[in-house]
Amino acid sequence: MSAPVEPVYVYELPVRLWHGINALAISVLAVTGYLIAAPLPSPAGEASAHFLMGYIRFAHFAAGYLLAVGLLGRLYWAYAGNEHARQIFLPPLLSTHFWDSVRQEILWYAFIAKTPRHYIGHNPLAILAMHFVLVWGTLFMILTGFALYGEGAGQGSWQWILFSSWLLPLFGDSQSVHSWHHLVMWAIVCFVLIHIYVAVREDKLSGQSMLSTIANGWRSFKDDKPVDDAH
Repeated sequence: MSAPVEPVYVYELPVRLWHGINALAISVLAVTGYLIAAPLPSPAGEASAHFLMGYIRFAHFAAGYLLAVGLLGRLYWAYAGNEHARQIFLPPLLSTHFWDSVRQEILWYAFIAKTPRHYIGHNPLAILAMHFVLVWGTLFMILTGFALYGEGAGQGSWQWILFSSWLLPLFGDSQSVHSWHHLVMWAIVCFVLIHIYVAVREDKLSGQSMLSTIANGWRSFKDDKPVDDAH
C-alpha cells in the first residue's frame, strides 16, 4: 500500500479570518434579527432607564457592516488569493465532470455511495451550496439590510440613495423587503446548521481533514486514495 497523500496548504489566512468573522457576524445578525422581528417584552420601570432594543438594533447594524466589509475583503482575496479562494465564487457550472462529482457527493451524503472522493479544496456539492446560498444569500441580505436601514437614516443618506431608493420600489414596499430579508435569514441559518453537521461528518468519515483545515489551512489525508480536483 502506498503512503497517504501529503498535506496540502489550501486555505490562506485571509480566507480563514473571513470564515471566522462571517460566522460571528451571521450569529449576531440571526439572533438580533429574530429579536427585532419578535421583540422581547418591555422591561419594568421608566423607559428612560432602558435601551434594550436600542442595543439589540445597534448590535444588528454593527454586525451588518462587518458582514458587508468582510464580503468586500473576501471578494478581493478571491482575485488575489490561490485557486481555492475562488472556488465558491466561480463554480464551473459548464463542466460535466463537476456535475458528475456533485452527483457522487449527493450519493455519499445520502449514505448510498460507500466511499467518498477526496478533494483538496471544497467538494463540488459544497461549492454549489456556498455559491448559491452563502455568497448570493449574503449579498441579498446586505442589499436588503441597507435598504431597510436607509428608511431610518432618511432620504438624504447614502444608504437611501444607494439602496433604498431602488430596492424598495423593486419589491413593491418596505414590508415585502422585511419579509424577504427575514425569510432568507432562515435559509442561511438552515445552511449553517447543515454546514456544521457535514463538516463534522466529513471529518470523521471521509478520510480527509475538515475542522482542522479551516483552523490551520492544511488539508491532510488519512489514506492513499487519489485526489480528484479536476473540476
